[in-house]
Amino acid sequence: MAKRNYLVEGGSGTGKSSVCRELRRRGYTAVDGDNELAYPGDPETGERDEVHGYHNHIWDVAKVREIAASTTEEIAFFCGGSRNFSKFLDVFDKVIVLDVDTETLQRRLRNREADDWGGNDEQRAFILRLHAAQEYVPEGTVIDTARPLDEVVDAIFDAIR
Repeated sequence: MAKRNYLVEGGSGTGKSSVCRELRRRGYTAVDGDNELAYPGDPETGERDEVHGYHNHIWDVAKVREIAASTTEEIAFFCGGSRNFSKFLDVFDKVIVLDVDTETLQRRLRNREADDWGGNDEQRAFILRLHAAQEYVPEGTVIDTARPLDEVVDAIFDAIR
């Protein structure tokens, strides 16, 4: 997809989907990993599973590698979360980790629709526990998303320069 590939990761509610939409609005290639690459499966083997849940939300590694290997674009962003990110981190020039303070995260989760991930009390509590522990998030350059979206995306560009 690009000569330079960037992973935009972070916990639920940190703004990955919003960043993806804004990158696309600005004319950049941005893959919505949660909707274009994800499926339920075993994070170690990649074997598909019928059980949908947080711990088996993984990306198709071969597809990530295939898209990242293309050089038709100068820059591409892969936005979203997966439990098997360790299987494809090597294709990225940099990892951007979105983070937000707990109060902002709670507000964002309260505004989710009931059928969205994090839209019910049990899922919100789970997300807040993960956020506090910073589990299932790769190491990378941390960007605070408790500010306007255009400033967040500008900060991502500052980080990749």
